Amino acid sequence: MDNEQSVINKIKQHRLLPLFYHDEPGVCIAVVKSLYNAGVRCIEFTNRGKNALKNFIALAKEKNNSMQELLLGAGTIKNADEAAAFINAGADFLISPVFDNGVCDAAYLHKVLWIPGCMTPTEIHTAQKAGCQLIKLFPGNVLRPDYVDAILPLFPGLDFIVTGGVEPAEESIKAWFKSGVSIVGLGSKLITKDILAKKDYEQLKLSAARLIEITRSAE
Repeated sequence: MDNEQSVINKIKQHRLLPLFYHDEPGVCIAVVKSLYNAGVRCIEFTNRGKNALKNFIALAKEKNNSMQELLLGAGTIKNADEAAAFINAGADFLISPVFDNGVCDAAYLHKVLWIPGCMTPTEIHTAQKAGCQLIKLFPGNVLRPDYVDAILPLFPGLDFIVTGGVEPAEESIKAWFKSGVSIVGLGSKLITKDILAKKDYEQLKLSAARLIEITRSAE
């Protein structure tokens, strides 16, 4: 539990969680290094392609060699087998788009932080009863900040991260933090198709650094 709490504390401290997937390991490493050099210290690599586990292993190795301050999580984990595979590959935390009992049990067994995805108060309540302290609200572009503001009083003691359609604009990000979330997650709005196609990692670094400034200044 101490390790799980320390991971939660670090993610909350940094407030920004970039997330992505790519088939090519070289691109994955370049993306993570660009984000790391911008000041990002928590990243979610999503399990959304045939090379996900292989590329995650490559990222974990690179992290241990040159990015030791990084927390590298595995996302889109939907069953116990996936959870075990990515935990064994070195995941610092797991994130799911759903609440799954098998993932919950695997994370508990290995003492790894698990962040389940929830959308309704019932799902959030189920996750809280299972011992989850940090909940992923997904998709953000459907739920919107007003939703967070409405449900927050129902779940004292829980922290929330929002992903799915979060805009990388100052007004949008500040609205989310004002609503009560602790962390914002950005995927293709930050690590855009254009950046990946052009391999414009310098632009990615600049964009990430700007988002870090925005999240730090948000109340």
